[in-house]
Amino acid sequence: MINLLKLFRMKKMFLSVTVFTLYVFSSWAQKVEFEEYKLENGMHVILYQDNAVPVVKVEVMYGVGSKDDPKNKTGFAHFFEHLLFEGTANIERGEWFKIVSANGGRNNAYTTYDLTTYFEIFPSNQLQLGLWMESERLLHPVINQIGVETQNGVIKEERRQTQDNRPYGNLISEVTRHLFPGTGYHHSIIGSIEDLDNATLEDFKNFHKTYYMPNNAVLVVAGDFKRDQAKQWIKEYFGSIPVGESIMRAPFVSQPITGQIDASFFDANIQTPMMVLAYKTPAVHSRDALVLDFISSILSDGKSSRLSKKMVDEKKMALFIGAFNFALKNSGMYLIYGLPMGEATLDDLAREVDEEIKKLQTELISDREYQKLMNQYENSFVQSNSTPEGIATTLATNYTMHGDASRINTELGFYRSITTEDIREVARKYLNPNQRLFLRYMPEPEATVVEGVDPTPIAAPSEKPKVKKKKKVKKEKKQK
Repeated sequence: MINLLKLFRMKKMFLSVTVFTLYVFSSWAQKVEFEEYKLENGMHVILYQDNAVPVVKVEVMYGVGSKDDPKNKTGFAHFFEHLLFEGTANIERGEWFKIVSANGGRNNAYTTYDLTTYFEIFPSNQLQLGLWMESERLLHPVINQIGVETQNGVIKEERRQTQDNRPYGNLISEVTRHLFPGTGYHHSIIGSIEDLDNATLEDFKNFHKTYYMPNNAVLVVAGDFKRDQAKQWIKEYFGSIPVGESIMRAPFVSQPITGQIDASFFDANIQTPMMVLAYKTPAVHSRDALVLDFISSILSDGKSSRLSKKMVDEKKMALFIGAFNFALKNSGMYLIYGLPMGEATLDDLAREVDEEIKKLQTELISDREYQKLMNQYENSFVQSNSTPEGIATTLATNYTMHGDASRINTELGFYRSITTEDIREVARKYLNPNQRLFLRYMPEPEATVVEGVDPTPIAAPSEKPKVKKKKKVKKEKKQK
């Protein structure tokens, strides 16, 4: 399965299906108690205390993603995910991961279209270290030419492995290119190598100055800690960081699709074509986005789902069929994709998909199917974020994407309020042939499998893939 679609499934889980959970696994989750406040410089702080296990997580999430990349400088947000591990005024280059590991911790970071986040997980007696390191990353990063050149090489290799030389690796970037022209969602998160090569050191410094400031960040401390001591350290390490200038973002404007967009893309890394149907859908704050999550489950979650049962098991016309909704901060997209089998064509797959969508648009799902769906979501809420570490990310994401960390205590109720009539109406509203992109993702003529490239066909997006791990540094260029 390709990494990029794993990433998008993760976005679905983080942005559209924010989890509601505590240690007690029950069908009725209890309220997550947390404290939140602001420092004088505008940094938002959230404290979630759970002293059951002597572990603490420090996470700082910034309101900057690839949609904020400057014009003709794509990939900047993702570049900083790497660059800000290069070192600080008080942490020497190459020492970040050594310090974390030597103190029993682990750390990571990731970038989406809308946000970038960094975190450390330490034994609880190392909370002060975690807070100091994240304050160093914000206040004293070293942004110099050697760091830029090093990470540029790392990112080029990452792009080759995850996108350019990976089967179906350009799928998502082709979809967004057609769905969101002229917007920040138009390009891939990793961006253009040409743009990165042409960027100057001053360009990178300006980007950091614009977005990496306390008033564009939320700090979450979750796990085993003493509240008063944590507050004291937070004030000491973050309180004196200067406030940044307000971010001026242009209004998001994206025209609706009024007629099917037909497009093709040729990939030398594949031998089996793929059908991709992509619909423009509402942003993450919309209730309709939650309904679309339900529709995804009805269509493709598990072997008994409608599309899988019909097209894979019964008619044997597809090697695989999948669907998922990914709600972004300013818009969203709903993808249905499949690999044909035997004599079936991409158009054959599309016709079968349209038949099943038409049923959703004209018939109410059964009470049994509805109850099964609800049970699946209630269980996933509890199980997918069963630790303070997971709750920390949910709180940070809800604040960054919705401006409301307390959604962790209300979102399951939103899902429970969805009716069978809602499912029918949302399918009618968004999933029509004249509102979509039909992308034929094709092998290049007489394509051969690239040596050393995994030829495995795409599989269903996993529920919550792991964020890529930082490698311990023997070879310094593999670090961020």
